[in-house]
Amino acid sequence: MNCYALTSIASEIIRELQRGKARTLELQSTPNVITLAGLEPGSAVFMTSVDLEDITPGDSGIIVEILSISITMKRMVEFTQGLHYEERERMSARIKVRCIGSSTVKNVARESLIRPVSVEVVKSACYHAL
Repeated sequence: MNCYALTSIASEIIRELQRGKARTLELQSTPNVITLAGLEPGSAVFMTSVDLEDITPGDSGIIVEILSISITMKRMVEFTQGLHYEERERMSARIKVRCIGSSTVKNVARESLIRPVSVEVVKSACYHAL
């Protein structure tokens, strides 16, 4: 299965999603916002705690379904020593996701810095002895 990757997600969040409940996340990482900008609800995305630069075949994570997505720009004003201020804007993405299952990276495709990272993943199978 080919899908886009969201990287550097906290391990605690991935474990919480694996418990089965849908959760809303706010992502501010530029590569993750770029990835989400072109997606629609219903899309499947691979999430991993591995950094973008380090993702390689064999890394594990989860596949999630995007239930809702909202990308916004926030204006921030910072005052320094009361003398001057700096105005900045920060783009963030809020997504509601539900875990589909565990998976492992089979292949990684990086096109450029401003394009989402695409990965080919294999759904992990888990068998329990009776």
